[in-house]
Amino acid sequence: MDDGAGVRCSAGPLTGGMSSRAAAELAGRLKALADPARLRLLSLIADSPSGAACVCDLTGPLGLSQPTVSHHLKVLVDAGFLAREKRGVWAWYSAQPDTLATVLAELPGAAARV
Repeated sequence: MDDGAGVRCSAGPLTGGMSSRAAAELAGRLKALADPARLRLLSLIADSPSGAACVCDLTGPLGLSQPTVSHHLKVLVDAGFLAREKRGVWAWYSAQPDTLATVLAELPGAAARV
């Protein structure tokens, strides 16, 4: 398309990129991160000395109730950012460091620009 000054606004139609389905799936994973409490949970768990944390370790630093923290942890587990391991009656959560790299890699060309 010409702007009247002889300058084209595009070299042609855009092709490639991700499919609608892939975009919807990625948006769901990114939505799991789009919450301050969840980002703090990931940070706390990733920085813990053992690399894992129990809900009982996380309620105090976040100032949230156990059911609320458990909900946020479930969202992060479902999105693949955390792994859950049952130890007796407690569930322990550990970060999955490759997940964020995988999410970034799903954005076409993003890895080359980051």
